[in-house]
Amino acid sequence: MSDETALGAKSVELDELLKTSDVVSIHVPLTSETYHMIGKRELDLMKPNALLVNTARGGIIDEEALIESLGKGGIAGAGLDVLENEPPSMDEPLRHMDNVIVTPHTAGPTLESLPKRAINSFHNMQRVWDGEEPLWTAKFDTPD
Repeated sequence: MSDETALGAKSVELDELLKTSDVVSIHVPLTSETYHMIGKRELDLMKPNALLVNTARGGIIDEEALIESLGKGGIAGAGLDVLENEPPSMDEPLRHMDNVIVTPHTAGPTLESLPKRAINSFHNMQRVWDGEEPLWTAKFDTPD
């Protein structure tokens, strides 16, 4: 049984996902390929009642295009835990829009995840001490 079948999910191209989803939640690393992967063209594909959530990394969404889309009713709203420039200035337009919720880059940690994070960090330190590779390393390029 495929992962898709087991999860009751269907893999689709990004354009189809944007056209058909009520909520788009972003979970990708920031790389040269994902920098501004959600821009004007992608926002224009989304439904007017759609919500866009980014808890991944600032820079994945073209914020100027997002401000324009939110201002003209292109999408209904956004929830952003990350912004391209952090900390945001007090006059950051996204902070003052009624259809946007901005949180201070805190959406990751939970009561359940923090103890696991500490235990996994300890185990990885032990692996390195023993001359082994740490588990779950991410290696990718980031834009300049």
